[in-house]
Amino acid sequence: MVTMGSDDRIGQIFGIESNIGELPDGDRKAIRGWCYYDWAKSAFETSIVVAILPVYFVTLFKYAYGTEITLAGFTFTGDSMWAWATFLSAIIIALVGPGMGVIADRAEIKMKLTKYLTWLGAGATVMLAGAYFLSSHWGFIWLFVFYVLANMGLLSATIFYNAMLPYLGERASADYQVAHRGGPVQMDDISNRAFAYGYLGGGILLAIHLAIVTILVDADGNLLSWVVPVALASSGLWWYGFALITINWVPEPHIENPVRDLTFGSATRLALTEVRKTLGEVSRFKVLALYIVAYFFFIDGINSVTALAGAFGASVLGIPLALNMAVILIVQFVAAPSAMLFTRLAGSTSTKTALTAALVGWCVVIFGAVGFAPLELQEHEEYDFQLDSANGDYEVTALGTVWLGDSDTDTVFYDAWQDILPLDEEGEISSDVTGTASEAQATAFLAAIDGDGRFSASVSGGNLTDRTALGKDHPTSLGDGAVDAFPVFLRDNFWAPLGFGISIQWLFLGLMAGTLLGGSQGLARSIFGQMVPQTRSAEFFGFFGFFGRVAAFLGPLIYVVVTGLLDSRTAILSLGALVVIGAVLLQRIDVAEGIRVARAEDERKRGNTE
Repeated sequence: MVTMGSDDRIGQIFGIESNIGELPDGDRKAIRGWCYYDWAKSAFETSIVVAILPVYFVTLFKYAYGTEITLAGFTFTGDSMWAWATFLSAIIIALVGPGMGVIADRAEIKMKLTKYLTWLGAGATVMLAGAYFLSSHWGFIWLFVFYVLANMGLLSATIFYNAMLPYLGERASADYQVAHRGGPVQMDDISNRAFAYGYLGGGILLAIHLAIVTILVDADGNLLSWVVPVALASSGLWWYGFALITINWVPEPHIENPVRDLTFGSATRLALTEVRKTLGEVSRFKVLALYIVAYFFFIDGINSVTALAGAFGASVLGIPLALNMAVILIVQFVAAPSAMLFTRLAGSTSTKTALTAALVGWCVVIFGAVGFAPLELQEHEEYDFQLDSANGDYEVTALGTVWLGDSDTDTVFYDAWQDILPLDEEGEISSDVTGTASEAQATAFLAAIDGDGRFSASVSGGNLTDRTALGKDHPTSLGDGAVDAFPVFLRDNFWAPLGFGISIQWLFLGLMAGTLLGGSQGLARSIFGQMVPQTRSAEFFGFFGFFGRVAAFLGPLIYVVVTGLLDSRTAILSLGALVVIGAVLLQRIDVAEGIRVARAEDERKRGNTE
């Protein structure tokens, strides 16, 4: 008996038309099981990679080392260290990925390796919570190491997870044709369904996390210290728990004449041989080769921006954790329906035109992000430290968000000014405590704030009334960076006159990114699929995936280097240059010619022509 399943209701939410509900129960269960892995791993991709961990990572870096550290003459910030961790995990998988891909094609161990690599990724995600029990220095190192391991687990498990899609599509199509004598079930249908599962699963957990972060605060409205580690650990448990559905429901795909003695070394040699063979045929597939180069650039820019945005926002713009989570949650539920809109645009124009529109949109988003800037401080109460005249001296109070870490800079600041700072019994800065400074101390304090630090201060009353001080590393301090003239111009002539603070700016970024994300990725794969010979689809998609993995580490590496040499805003702009290069190359792609060459290759392989 065939019934309409929950998979069809999920598809209807996102406007996915399907005949999957008419398949035999075994096929439907396998497809749902496969889709649930996207539901599972999206918890890591949303809560860990984009929403929560980047902000926590940057905060712990600042607590341990200050705004930046210099190693071997190279400057690192919290966001560039996040990019460095992303780069390390991606390049390792890029190097071993070809061997993994060959194993997935030649041996019946896809489910086994998916399970083992999920253990690695989900287990490392749970272990991220261990940073809570360590000092800030060791805690940051702990986060760095286990994020690299968790991301490696995700990237490698996804190789084997994706390798099961053609087998599910082939099996489902065959069963549907036998039962109905009709058209096949398309792999795009199954792939888009998993896409929908992922946005729902990741969005639901992120909504839970946002509720927890919003509710569990202390009397001053500050987040309780153990909440973020619990959220990180729960992401790993969510990933592993729902992955068990995939592991138990999806059968190991059958392979004709599987290689039984394939080792990792022989698989890598075979993979490199196949890559060299494919590269040797570039002259026969010039359009497809040029498209891969274009894809390499624009997908690297897009993926790097999405992976690094959270760290950039926290480090450069001072975006708080709850705001970043809320914006990412909006992205989750905007991306899927927007992808359907781009599908309709492609139908009314062309896939290339729709993809070009998406890439132009990404250039606008990235350029806009470079111009984001917190509004200048206006009111006395907005400054980190507020000095109010009282009986000839000054009472010193602080915002609840002010903290001092273990970095050398913060230690020097604490030692120099602990006599006037509002410190509680544990020696921590508190908004509930008042310090006292003489006029001479207040004058020296303002001079110290107005240096290389990250704080701000304002005076009300007395001989120093209306005096203010702003540290060079304060989020509102602009002018020292290579491209700071642009955000200064936008702040003075657009953001401030309209009253658009950094929260509205970041929300605008999320809405734009969510609108473009699903469409750009889906359309990019669709164009490639149109120009690939059906008889060699596995080979070419493997090559396509290899370049995707190579691109995954180039963007973060560029970000690290440009940040070290210049600054973070220029680094973000450099990622936009990658998208521009890819978009320009895309205009040289003759999709119709690529399709013609693919069909000619199919005919040749099938023996219809020489």
